[in-house]
Amino acid sequence: MSGAHAESVIKNIIREIVQQCAARGHAVSDTLVAFMVKAVVLDPTNGFNVDRTLTKQDVQKLEELCLGKLMEECSPSLDTIKMQVHFDMNYTSRREFLEEIHRVLESRLSSVSREITDSRVKTREEFDALYCKIITYIQLRSGMGSPTDDTALKEATAALQSVFPQTELGAFVVLLKGDKEQQLRELTMIVTGIRLFNKASKKGGEETDLQELMPSILNEALPVTSKGIEEELSVSQTLAWRYTSVLEKQSDGQPADPPAALLKQALYNVRQHEVFLKMLLADACLCAKHVEMLQTALSSQMKLLKETIQARTAVPTANVFPRFKSLSELWSALQDEAQLLNILRSILLSLQPFTAAQAKIFSEACVDGLLEAAEVKTDQQRMAESADERIVPAEMNPQEWLLPETTTSFDELPLQYNGVCGYSLVTRDGLLLPGYPHIGVFHHEEKLYVFSSKEAALAFASSPGDFIAEVAEKAKLSPELIQLLQLHRQFSCVSPYSELQPGESLLVKPITKCESGTQTDIHPLETNIDKSYEWNEWELRRKAIKLADLRTKETRSMQTDLSHRRRETATQTWPPKDAATQSKRDGDSSVPRPQVYLAGLRGQRDAHVVKINLTRPVDQ
Repeated sequence: MSGAHAESVIKNIIREIVQQCAARGHAVSDTLVAFMVKAVVLDPTNGFNVDRTLTKQDVQKLEELCLGKLMEECSPSLDTIKMQVHFDMNYTSRREFLEEIHRVLESRLSSVSREITDSRVKTREEFDALYCKIITYIQLRSGMGSPTDDTALKEATAALQSVFPQTELGAFVVLLKGDKEQQLRELTMIVTGIRLFNKASKKGGEETDLQELMPSILNEALPVTSKGIEEELSVSQTLAWRYTSVLEKQSDGQPADPPAALLKQALYNVRQHEVFLKMLLADACLCAKHVEMLQTALSSQMKLLKETIQARTAVPTANVFPRFKSLSELWSALQDEAQLLNILRSILLSLQPFTAAQAKIFSEACVDGLLEAAEVKTDQQRMAESADERIVPAEMNPQEWLLPETTTSFDELPLQYNGVCGYSLVTRDGLLLPGYPHIGVFHHEEKLYVFSSKEAALAFASSPGDFIAEVAEKAKLSPELIQLLQLHRQFSCVSPYSELQPGESLLVKPITKCESGTQTDIHPLETNIDKSYEWNEWELRRKAIKLADLRTKETRSMQTDLSHRRRETATQTWPPKDAATQSKRDGDSSVPRPQVYLAGLRGQRDAHVVKINLTRPVDQ
């Protein structure tokens, strides 16, 4: 089967499964169905071969198996996969979250901004309406109160009139569209800074608490989000410890009731929930840290602004406007942190339905009955028990082991299996036990492995290839482990949900080769060129004779016609100055041109000549 044909077949399978699920009242995403198809194909018990052409019976069998798994009721395994898909499709980096917040804000303001920049006002009423739109735009962008709040509207209007009176609308209207948008942003920053300063400087000299200047949404979101995540994390960790103790008890030979497979699915579910909650908690703590830094910066900026203004009636705009803009930037940054906290809280709440199946199957009373008198150990207690166990690298040659005292940034090492002990996963039938790096980190084929005990570390290091293959087989039987243990690279046809596109080819192996190039320096070492070097022996002989001849010469100096002008001299000059004089203006006058006419010069021998003066008088 060609790659294009295989891709077309898989797209049709995914489309068919989605439609059948919708017909049965279950709405599923293409991404979830695509991963479920991959999981079914990978499971060796289903008998699929990725290198063999899919027949019509294979396609029908694949669709039936996928539908069966997607339609399961109260399945912790299915809930875990849904949780993984949902989290990866909704969670991203802090930078991308902030970019999305800014994009949403710009989209909300685009219509108002367009009305302002595209307006062609002429009458008085139109100018008043345009000024009101500018105030609305400033209110929406600054986030300091609703545009329908009369108090906030009056504050914004008064602040805007102090820096941009209505008489300047004429100059604003004739600007270019880009200049109008830039001026709107600057006006928003200045007005926001003025309002913050006025709020911090009450009449009578009373100081306002810094918490009162914080955005109201931030004061609500900051304590609630962190506390909610910590509470959820505590519940998931407690369940993980209890399920682990029950599975350990059953692995010791005691009868398994209920089946151990359900218990393992429940353990995988709460462990995955714990991983996601730790990521959200880390982001929430980072937000709290940023908020603290922004509050400190806001307080210092407010003090500098008060010192600049003090009790003066007039202050140059060049001194105060930059301060107002700085206050506005800090205020906007605080609002971004508040929006980010709300996003994290919404993700936290959206994860709760994906833990309902395991909670329904294993109630608290049911788990207590399974535990009986068994001791529930926390991860910290297990770590304390293995505190004295330590690998000695000198005894493990030629294997490479990393220890805290010999490795920089030891706590930031990228651990394989997401920090889970691979030996316990294989030997204890899928049991998840956290690995402890202080025992020793095993470096094998550019990957780092941690273990729950020294015994497990030594056993794994004795034949790492076999254990790595066994872990992969465990993941094929429990597809939720692929995401939980970060095993995407071990499976040729499985990609992380965040990299998966709907309808992507599922049975085609990834490209393992790519074109690459390197550039080598022509001269990697610095050049050392001796400009006085001579290879010609006759040239060396000539220079030697010249040097020998110079020994008998005397050095004299004289002044010649060419050098006498090169001596060092100094003169004092007076720079020309601008001067002007007034002189008489040349003038001339025009006098009449003499004209005389003589009559009788021709035609008569004895005629008398008559002289006629035709010169015009001077006064004419």
